[in-house]
Amino acid sequence: MKNLTRKNFLTKLNSCFENRHYLLAILLILFNLKANSSEIPFYINGRILSAENSEPISNAVIEIVEQKIYTTSKNDGTFTIGPINFKKFRIKVTHLAFQEKLIDIEIKSESNKNVVIYLIPRILDLSPLIISDKKTTDFLDELQEYNAKLSGKSLHQKLGQTIAQTLKNETGISVRSMGPAPSRPIFRGLGQDRIVITEDGMKSIDLSATSPDHAVTIEPFVSERIEVLRGPKILTQTSTTIGGLINVVQENIPSVIHNTPHFTFGSYFESANHGMLGSIKTGIPLNPFQIKFDLVKRKTSDLTTPIGKLKNSSSENFNGSAGISYIKDFGFIGGSLKTYELNYGIPGGFIGAHPLGVNIKIFKKQYALSSRIKTNNSENFFNIDFRNDYYRHKEFEHSGLIGSEFKIITNSLKIIYEHENGKILKSGEFGLSIEHRDFDIGGYVFTPPTQSANVSLFLYEDFHLKDINLETALRLSYDVVNPSVKKLSSRIGQIRKREFFNISAAASLIYQISNVVFIGANLSRSTRVPTIEELFSEGPHLAAYSFEVGNPDLNSERGWGTEIFVYHKFENLDFNLNAFYNFLNSYIIPRNTGDTNYQTFLPIYKTFGENVTIYGFEGSIKIKLMRDVFLQSSISHTTGKFRNSKKPLPQIPPTKGLNQIYFNNEKLTFGISNEWALAQNRVDIFEQPTAGYGIFSFYGQTIFALGKFVSSISINIENIFNKEYRNHLSRIKSIYPEAGRNFRITFKLFV
Repeated sequence: MKNLTRKNFLTKLNSCFENRHYLLAILLILFNLKANSSEIPFYINGRILSAENSEPISNAVIEIVEQKIYTTSKNDGTFTIGPINFKKFRIKVTHLAFQEKLIDIEIKSESNKNVVIYLIPRILDLSPLIISDKKTTDFLDELQEYNAKLSGKSLHQKLGQTIAQTLKNETGISVRSMGPAPSRPIFRGLGQDRIVITEDGMKSIDLSATSPDHAVTIEPFVSERIEVLRGPKILTQTSTTIGGLINVVQENIPSVIHNTPHFTFGSYFESANHGMLGSIKTGIPLNPFQIKFDLVKRKTSDLTTPIGKLKNSSSENFNGSAGISYIKDFGFIGGSLKTYELNYGIPGGFIGAHPLGVNIKIFKKQYALSSRIKTNNSENFFNIDFRNDYYRHKEFEHSGLIGSEFKIITNSLKIIYEHENGKILKSGEFGLSIEHRDFDIGGYVFTPPTQSANVSLFLYEDFHLKDINLETALRLSYDVVNPSVKKLSSRIGQIRKREFFNISAAASLIYQISNVVFIGANLSRSTRVPTIEELFSEGPHLAAYSFEVGNPDLNSERGWGTEIFVYHKFENLDFNLNAFYNFLNSYIIPRNTGDTNYQTFLPIYKTFGENVTIYGFEGSIKIKLMRDVFLQSSISHTTGKFRNSKKPLPQIPPTKGLNQIYFNNEKLTFGISNEWALAQNRVDIFEQPTAGYGIFSFYGQTIFALGKFVSSISINIENIFNKEYRNHLSRIKSIYPEAGRNFRITFKLFV
């Protein structure tokens, strides 16, 4: 019995040695689990908020992917999840009405165990915006950067035919137009390229800043958000600090990988011009690649006004883009191709327009490369962006003959070093931008072909010192404008190579009196280089129906801008008031001389550099009347005048505003608005005054589920009473008013 027992023991021991590799494997697995686990299991506390309005989100599902543990957020958006056994792990957050979020977290200290997560509404299918305890987006951040920001439900409800129509009721914004298609935003009375329009942070290339008959080449329907930026940070894009910067975020080059493929289908109809639109937008993850593309087709007929149809105001456009990015922990590298085609009419038959109207065809093609690379410090990045834009613009007479043609080839490069989340230096950017433009002109336009180049260095820093927040920025710019033909013109003077060196600077200070009260001031030195057309134009402009005379002796526009503001954000009452004053020398402006070119029988517009002041104020108030019911009102006023003569500047918008009362919760929004403007009688010579007006509109929007899909529908009835009114900044206001009653419906389905 004893021998048997001994034999069995030896047999088992030998078996163990024979299977020692299995034991070793088990030991290694246990060791790795121990190495990757936290010494003590812990819990994550957090809150889920809407990135659109910072409202808490209930019933969001939070999952720790590695451990397959779940919880849901409470009514106030808070949650607690655990125990978690890993120092590195991934959180997945899902909700029916919001984009899925994937967040990689590494626990380094006790302070990292509290997180705030902002979800983007699914109605725009935005890429993730993740905010933790390391960096927060709050009301103060918006004060520093934005005059207005449209996203989510608000953007969907306000979508119009153009960027300008979408933004028209934002505080301080007006619309310059010569028909529906070629409308462009005006900010505080400033137009042309004092308002820079960018796509994904890079300047949009077209001719919309040079003349009222030229259109902006951006389709707003597939935009994820539209930002009207202000303050020192705009010096990272332009040297003109007194104007504004409108950034349209479309993310043609993806920067994150989604968890699953997603599709957005959209459609649009409005009655005033029988406009129709169809779109598709998708993102497909092929880890480590993300692919994105979109297609949009829009068509409109002649606009209906209260006194009849505005002939030759129809339009048709098609645009599409495709992008792909390689995305890893270091950041991303990607590229995109985008095309844009637009055909539209310019009305005729009145003073200031071609007698029979003009048709314009625009084609633009863009190649883009972009990257965002982390440095050794994960809070610092290098951003590199390159764009090649080919833009072609043809203007046809009623007979079909080409009256003028423009071709622009632009190459742009931007390199930025960016840091974030510092204790005193909260964030900042240092960068270099280079742009080369080849500008060619044909037809009956006599501006010489010209090459121009710009090289700029810029620095931006955001300081946080207790209750004081200080932003500063500096931009150094060198521009050269070199016409292919140098000559002495009897009409405009010496056409020659011009060089400009400019320094722009800005500072903004915000003092936080309490969590809900802020006061601040901006001070800036602004510069602007004259455009090729302002320097060298010498001949008729078909669609604008004017004889344009440039001035090759123009100097850079220079001046100072000041602004003071106060913001109160209480529980049931928000309001703000801004006052601004701009003092400018050599302000570049085309003016009707009152003379006529008798070869073409066109009025002569000549470019001048004048000393001017532009000042005014803006204000808005929002009152919570009861649960989910709000009253909101805004007003903006601008005065512009020549300093020497004290006479009014041309094309200054009248005092205008918006009143609305509305109901708003997570699923349903509806309300009534009143858009109004006072008469504008302060006008330049040969400029027509306009009467005041007030129109009423209704809007409603809802989000609902169609099976496992989410959809959004928005309905607007504009100018309910079909009132005749005229926009002071419209070149066709002398004979035709703005649109009559208009029913607009917008639908999006998210798959």
